[in-house]
Amino acid sequence: MDVRAHMSMLFHLDKCIGCHTCSVACKNLWTDRKGAEYMWWNNVETRPGTGYPTGWEDQEHYRGGWEKSWVGVELKLHNRPQGLANLFYNPALPELDDYYEPFTFRYEDLFSAPEGDHQPTAVPISAITGDPIDIEAGPNWDDDLSGSNIYAANDPNMAGIATEVREQMSEIERVVFNYLPRICNHCLNPACVAACPSGAIYKRGEDGVVLVDEDKCRAWRMCVSACPYKKVYYNWSTGKSEKCILCFPRMETGQAPACAHSCVGRIRYMGVLLYDADLIQWAAEGPEEELFDRQNEVILDPFDPAVVAAARQNGLDDGTIAAAQNSPAYKFVKEWKLALPLHAEYRTIAMMFYIPPLSPVVSTIEQGLVRLDISPDQIDFELFRGLEKARLPIKYLANLFSAGNEEVIEGILRKMLAVRIYKRRQSVEGFIDEATEALIESAGTTPEEIEAIYRMTTLPTMEERFVFPPYHREMSAQTVYGDPLARKGETGFGYTDAPKRGA
Repeated sequence: MDVRAHMSMLFHLDKCIGCHTCSVACKNLWTDRKGAEYMWWNNVETRPGTGYPTGWEDQEHYRGGWEKSWVGVELKLHNRPQGLANLFYNPALPELDDYYEPFTFRYEDLFSAPEGDHQPTAVPISAITGDPIDIEAGPNWDDDLSGSNIYAANDPNMAGIATEVREQMSEIERVVFNYLPRICNHCLNPACVAACPSGAIYKRGEDGVVLVDEDKCRAWRMCVSACPYKKVYYNWSTGKSEKCILCFPRMETGQAPACAHSCVGRIRYMGVLLYDADLIQWAAEGPEEELFDRQNEVILDPFDPAVVAAARQNGLDDGTIAAAQNSPAYKFVKEWKLALPLHAEYRTIAMMFYIPPLSPVVSTIEQGLVRLDISPDQIDFELFRGLEKARLPIKYLANLFSAGNEEVIEGILRKMLAVRIYKRRQSVEGFIDEATEALIESAGTTPEEIEAIYRMTTLPTMEERFVFPPYHREMSAQTVYGDPLARKGETGFGYTDAPKRGA
């Protein structure tokens, strides 16, 4: 057993309000500079939709991730000889139009426009050329139209959904969408690392964060193609690849990443997951229907004495083990089995997790009026027993989160509904009847677990949402530089030439 630690983020999609505060916080901190205008290390998409960059899930075109082969798994992008042949021509690269041409506005027009009959407006201009442009795309361009037939029809996750259900979803009375925040998944089996000809991308040993060594990067951009989530970007100004760094400088000082810290809906949680590195290959090579279960096997129980002993033997200190035992990511993923990785079928073993969203039931039209397609009595129970009436089809969520396994999605949604029904009976009606007790038993949960899930979902403190291990940077500084105090951060004004007394 090769026990290692990994920092993971969890997104509770039932709480996301699509405010994009996370995207703006990340943009201001990391990508508000030349060559990075089009980059959104954190973006929020609306689904069903085509995402950012447009159609990033179309791996027949972009060829990201891994696929099974006679040797186990191979990069979908290329093998070694093909990679060499494609060094100077890579047809699987997304183009600027697949993202969008970044733009700003000529604000001086507001002050210098000649006198006229209309209010002056700032003309949109390209952030690359400076020329006026017609804005035709953006990082969440289909926001206002998501769910509609314009964008939902091109969502690859609609595959396998019956034609009549698709037609229902496109009717204006039944349009539905949810939000999907995305950052780099810092995968256990990262395709970007494997595809880099220069060996410039690596995975940090202490917390699993995937980083780019820009001194080694030679701008081959194979990482951009190989990442199935399209979360590696090319900076046209510096000629280097860039990506989300999970705000590791903040984590090393005990602070949550900017996107998580600024989250208005408090949908994000962070914590340590212990995993067995010996099982990574076994998990990546599994049959598609077993991929999710195998990934869950890779994640270890931090309370297991054998795991704790192996972790200590591997150099993990007691602070990291304690952080793993208090990790909200472990509770949601492994203990309560409510969270799933995005697109397990890419075989990268993504280490960011999502709790699928609940959705309203399908409405029907009677005599020109819209009403919910459920009995007026015991609405909660009707939805619990008839998940096929949910507006977001189970098949759609399964294509997104469980490699098409609908049973996994149904189990999660039933448990989430059981929590809602139990707490509503308890707080509104003041008692738990036999029907509710039978319902929570059929959902595979208990009153104790429901209380714990409810507490962590609705009332968590910052310390409960974000649990970081001690990084011990002072020990690293002492190892590398000798004197840890020489690397101590200081406050005050910076300078280029140090002032000298009496000079």
